[in-house]
Amino acid sequence: MKITLIYDNYVFKAGLRADWGFACLVEVENVPPILFDTGANGSILLSNMRELSIDPAAIQEVFISHSHWDHLGGLPDFLDVKSNVKVYVPASCSPPPGAEEVISVSDPIQIHENIFSTGELKRVEQSMAIKTKNGVVLIVGCSHPGVGTILESASQFGKVYALIGGLHGFDDFDLLKDIDLVCPTHCTQHMREIKSLYPEKCIDGGAGKIITL
Repeated sequence: MKITLIYDNYVFKAGLRADWGFACLVEVENVPPILFDTGANGSILLSNMRELSIDPAAIQEVFISHSHWDHLGGLPDFLDVKSNVKVYVPASCSPPPGAEEVISVSDPIQIHENIFSTGELKRVEQSMAIKTKNGVVLIVGCSHPGVGTILESASQFGKVYALIGGLHGFDDFDLLKDIDLVCPTHCTQHMREIKSLYPEKCIDGGAGKIITL
C-alpha cells in the first residue's frame, strides 16, 4: 500500500505548498484511491494534487476524520471537480453539500476488505485502520479523542504496526514503543520529543512525502 501526504504544515517535496491542515491519498491494492481529509484550502489541495500527478477523477471515496476546518475546508473545491464520490463523515459532522452520497459513521465499520473506520470516538473524530501483512496501519487526523483511545479502538482490527497523521498534544510517549513506524504530521506539538525518543521508527512527514508499506 502507499500513502501520499498531499497537505501538511510543511513541505517534503519542492514545488508543493504548505498550509495548516492535513490530507493524504490512501492507495491499497484492488481498491480505488481514497482521499483522507482535504486540508483547509481547496486551491492548495488541488494544486498539490496536480503537482503530485494525482487525478481527482480516480478518487471515488473521501474519508473525513472530523469537522474542523483544517481537515474539511478543501472539500467544497474538491467536490466542484469530482462530485460523484462517497464521503464518510463522523456522525457529529454535518453532511457536506455537493456530495452525491454521504455515509454518517457512528460505530466501527468496514469500508472495503481490510479497510475500516474506528467509528466516531468521543463524538468528535474517526480514524482509518488498514490491515496489512505487517499489521494495522492507522491514519489519524488530529487524534482529538486521544492516541490511547484510538489505538485501543484500532486494536480490534489487529496489532497496530504504523501510526500516521496529526497527534495534537499527545505526550504519553510510551504508547509508541510497540509501534514499528510513526509519522507525526500537522498539529503534533511534541514532534521533537517523539523523534528524539524513537529515532529508529519516526519518519518525517510533509506535503509530498510518500510512505510505502
